[in-house]
Amino acid sequence: MTEIQLDPRVVDVMRRGLPAVAEAAVTAIIADVPSYAGALSGQMGENIRGAVQLALGGFINLAVASTQVDPRQPTGPAREGAYLLGRGEARSGRSMEALLAAYRVGSRESWRQLARFLVDQGVDAATIAAFAELVFAYMDQLSDASVSGHSDEMASSGRVRQQHLDELARALLDGVAEEALVAAATRAQWEPPRTLTAVLMPDSQAGGVMRVAAQQTLRIEDPTGEEGRVVLLVPDAPRALLLRTLQGPRAAVGPARPWTEARLSWERARRALALDLPEDPSAAAPLDTEAHLAALVVHSDPEALADLRARVLTPLDDLTASARAKLSETLRAWLLHRGRREAVAEALFVHPQTVRYRVGQLREAYGELLDDPDFVRDATIALA
Repeated sequence: MTEIQLDPRVVDVMRRGLPAVAEAAVTAIIADVPSYAGALSGQMGENIRGAVQLALGGFINLAVASTQVDPRQPTGPAREGAYLLGRGEARSGRSMEALLAAYRVGSRESWRQLARFLVDQGVDAATIAAFAELVFAYMDQLSDASVSGHSDEMASSGRVRQQHLDELARALLDGVAEEALVAAATRAQWEPPRTLTAVLMPDSQAGGVMRVAAQQTLRIEDPTGEEGRVVLLVPDAPRALLLRTLQGPRAAVGPARPWTEARLSWERARRALALDLPEDPSAAAPLDTEAHLAALVVHSDPEALADLRARVLTPLDDLTASARAKLSETLRAWLLHRGRREAVAEALFVHPQTVRYRVGQLREAYGELLDDPDFVRDATIALA
């Protein structure tokens, strides 16, 4: 351990000069570290000046102490003060790089001022060199403590913000009142977009989508409990890009909705995945709910659809299963092709005369119902 012998008179001069040293250090930081320009005025500036004086005063006390202490190791209060300074800087939004730069500049300027006092008091070069070594070692220790405080604050605030973002996503999918959503967005420091689009997908695909989606995209595990599935709420989503990025039929993209109505987008995407839509299950494309609006409407109440289909086909109940299947298939084609015999025959892969014969059978079974607009509507929905 380096020992320093200083005349008490020199020590007293240095202690009395600490306010000027602190002022010079703060001025140098403002000039050399852009992040601190305009930030060290008012109360914050006073706090920093006080911290510099406290740190250097503690060092001087250690350096000239008669007991066997290491002046390179700040005392508990000094390290605690530096740690809290680091946390405060993180809360103020300044980066660790800015904090380290401030320490470098501040240490250099502090030493320049202290060295001037020593030279003015006639202290020999060897003692000044030893003093410099200890000053910079001491300031390095304080710098490390501040960096630890900065890192801890960033980690803590990051966890807290993520919790707030998760709470916001849950609130959006729960469909809570707009006032509560705005409050949740404010807590999460999340700037509301114009719209949100819900995307349901396997967790394994989420990373690829997150890379192309907006930075404010919210991610949450599917509230329905579907294992391995997540929900992304994408702000002002580039729909075509999302559809190109997703792979496989286990993904679905809901409609864009005002951000406070994101639940509606999620519910539609969820229904699309739950329904047996007319898709090739081996297809590599996700479900685009905008391309299946009619199917979603028709299949929104499966029991009602089954009841409607049974009622529409009631006139065929007395036929054999085979005849009933052929006539129901013909009725469906006849409705979809608006009675055009050639088109119906082509759809059923039968001769037009066969279509004519079957339509005759349908007219016998249904009578005037085939010309009733209400029945035609119900039959089209039930069979289409």
